[in-house]
Amino acid sequence: MSHLHPLLDSKKQTLAKEYETIKRKTSFFNMITGFVLSLIFILFVSQALIAVLPPHNVLAFIIFIWCVGIFSLPIDLIFSYISGYKLEHQYGFSNQNKKQFFKEQFKGLGIELIIGPLLAAVLFWAFHISPHYWWLWAAGGMILVSVIFATFYPVVIMPLFNKYTPIEDEELKTRLGKILEQGGLKIKGFFLQDMSRQTKKENAFLGGLGKTRRVVLSDNIISNMSLDELETVIAHEVGHYKYKHIWKNLFLGTIYQLCLFFVTHKIMFSYDPAYLNTFESRLEAYPIFLLCFGLLNFLFLSPLSNAVSRHFERQADTYALDSTKNPEAFQKAMAGLANRNLSNAYPGKFIKILYYSHPPIGERLRAGLNWAKKHEKA
Repeated sequence: MSHLHPLLDSKKQTLAKEYETIKRKTSFFNMITGFVLSLIFILFVSQALIAVLPPHNVLAFIIFIWCVGIFSLPIDLIFSYISGYKLEHQYGFSNQNKKQFFKEQFKGLGIELIIGPLLAAVLFWAFHISPHYWWLWAAGGMILVSVIFATFYPVVIMPLFNKYTPIEDEELKTRLGKILEQGGLKIKGFFLQDMSRQTKKENAFLGGLGKTRRVVLSDNIISNMSLDELETVIAHEVGHYKYKHIWKNLFLGTIYQLCLFFVTHKIMFSYDPAYLNTFESRLEAYPIFLLCFGLLNFLFLSPLSNAVSRHFERQADTYALDSTKNPEAFQKAMAGLANRNLSNAYPGKFIKILYYSHPPIGERLRAGLNWAKKHEKA
């Protein structure tokens, strides 16, 4: 690693590459297994299940959607255990015991059993009102769903997994408040997330919309970063606000889904032009839709959306450097996250294209160095 940034730990980077490789392999086998199970459900379970469902459309709809979701549950739990528990303990991240881990897994399943039918209802509503142009109506409906989800997620869903308490450190709030004020950003408040209850990893983000917008800092990141470093992290989040990335992502997400819905419709329509003519045919089409949608998203759309996201993240990094004028703190923050979270700073090009929604840490460190050199000359 002759090109390794001086703030990066070479031994930690060796571990990071090993850790990432295992995570990616586990994710790949999970995806392949999910694909096979989806085919089994479509070919051998779907029609038989529809035949025994109660005649009541609403009840039949909910039961079928739940069955689609939990059919692969045992395998999903196995892979979640390998990736989210066993591997995290192996590399010294997890602070959970097995009971705590599985409690959160089943809590997440409960949330999916509520949200899943609601999202599917939007899709089936589009199926019903316009079988030939459902993809257009569904994309429009997803705009409303996305805004609602972005608004209420921090105050409804997140507290089910962690405690969020107002930060009382006045110096921290004053320093970070100046960064927010400089960017013209108003928030509900600064909140501390008890992330250490689950993991040693670190996180900070700007969540919510409107009156639910808030700055969230994990207890881990506050413990491990200096105030100067935290300023650059929050300035990065303000950069997303200044560049209107949240609204751009909502808009782009709608365009992405519109394209995926349309292509999926064309594939399914070419196979069976009558696939949405009856309630039963719509139920039968649902798992096929999910399979096509997932494959198209992974193979084609995910690399594109990741590229756009990396562009947005670079803009936010530039804003953080311009507003704090502290490239040293920015680089310490990035390198610290890489060393402590075992983030691979220099992934292969293919892995970066397929999986990275943020620029690799190595690129962000180089951006900090380049900013410093540019402004030294100025």
